Amino acid sequence: MKKLGKGIAFMIYPIGGTSNPNSAAVFIKVNVDGSAVLYTGATDIGQGSDTVLLQIAAEELGIEFDKITMVSSDTKMTPYDHGPGASRITYITGNAVKNAATQAKQILLEAAAAELKVSSTGLVAGGGYIYLEDFPERKISVAAAASIAQKDGGRPPVGAASFNPATTVLDKETGHGKAYGAYVFAVQIAEVEVDTETGALEILKITAVHDCGKAINPLLTEGQVEGGVSMGVGYGVMEEMVVDHGRVKNAQFTDYVLPTALDVPEIVTRLVERPDPRGPFGAKGIGEPSLLPTAPAIVNAIQDAVGVRIRDLPATPEKILKALEEKRLKEEACELTTK
Repeated sequence: MKKLGKGIAFMIYPIGGTSNPNSAAVFIKVNVDGSAVLYTGATDIGQGSDTVLLQIAAEELGIEFDKITMVSSDTKMTPYDHGPGASRITYITGNAVKNAATQAKQILLEAAAAELKVSSTGLVAGGGYIYLEDFPERKISVAAAASIAQKDGGRPPVGAASFNPATTVLDKETGHGKAYGAYVFAVQIAEVEVDTETGALEILKITAVHDCGKAINPLLTEGQVEGGVSMGVGYGVMEEMVVDHGRVKNAQFTDYVLPTALDVPEIVTRLVERPDPRGPFGAKGIGEPSLLPTAPAIVNAIQDAVGVRIRDLPATPEKILKALEEKRLKEEACELTTK
């Protein structure tokens, strides 16, 4: 007999590092043709952080996305970055990028103000131009402003900035302090089908609702959630490292089972955008948090379906079947004692 179940799991996850220093630094240079180069030590390992950092820089400088390029992960050329751990790049390195871009933009604004004979306080940058906010027809291109700043003023539009989240070192005795710069929240709902005769489990659907601050790139953010849920499915019902006297017995992918596209259920992603004023344009993070609630939601759904709690992951058919048998024997024993 196949039974359906639903399970829910909640999550809170810290973004921005620990009470130890967790800084990032970047350089930005605007060229006389209106293009720009961003130098960062941050590493994109597939999560799409290069794209997000370029978007932040382009937005702050007021230039088109395709006008800015990146030099990254080159210890000879780029400043230090703590790396892609703790889902920190958008929040920490992104803030450094925005700060550096603001510095470079200020040089452009001052050059444009001199050319337009206005105060720089009334100028904004956007669409490749610097213009009066109240009179947008009075404008000058970013390229022209960069040329004026560098050639006439001797001030190349360059920005160099860093960001380190405000934290408080944890008290060794009480554990109190402020260890992280920001937090994200999420809830996931799993819908499963369990075969009571074989223990076979089919995950039908995962609904993932995630707070990410402001989604700088909504498509990439949804992709992060889908990737995290896929990993959570593997962690919850498939992946198991078998160790015997310190030796891994299933060190090959033929024995260590990973989910394929056919094993990943329908994933419905909902982003809750509550911008954090401390993040770049309100962004926080999304990478690791998208993995965390998946397995707990699946385990809760199994219990809802067949009334057994799997406490040892992965929740394989063998473990489900064993738990069902133990439940049956316990129920029979209870019946005997009540007679």
